[in-house]
Amino acid sequence: MSEDDTKIVGFCCNWCCYGGADTAGTARMQYPPNVRILRVMCSGRINPSMVLKAFKEGADGVFVGSCHMGDCHYDAGNYKWNRRAKMVEDLLPEFGIDKERFRFEWISASEGEKFQKTMREFTDTIKSKGPLKRSLPKLTAPAKTAAKA
Repeated sequence: MSEDDTKIVGFCCNWCCYGGADTAGTARMQYPPNVRILRVMCSGRINPSMVLKAFKEGADGVFVGSCHMGDCHYDAGNYKWNRRAKMVEDLLPEFGIDKERFRFEWISASEGEKFQKTMREFTDTIKSKGPLKRSLPKLTAPAKTAAKA
């Protein structure tokens, strides 16, 4: 798999990790161009279905960047995400997805270098795994189950 073929979706907290990506960019620290960043107001707003949908829609890897513990702009969003991240890690094997295709990190707005390093490492990991097989089982709940939730 060439780097250009690797598709990585990065959900980044607006207040910290997205700022870290911006810091890396303004300092001209290059990171792989195949990382597609989606800015979210808080990592606490990300739910496991969003991560699964990214895989379903063609991502070979999914990254979530959050504020450091205790630094959340919304007080407890990163604690919420920390619990959900563990859930995602448990769910992925159920769908035949290697846990190493998912990564989350605590990155502040001033940590542009950490953001760059993390993106390079994660891209290398995903490239070594090759493309995610698209014969994934159905990643959505049946209509009856979804209606009850």
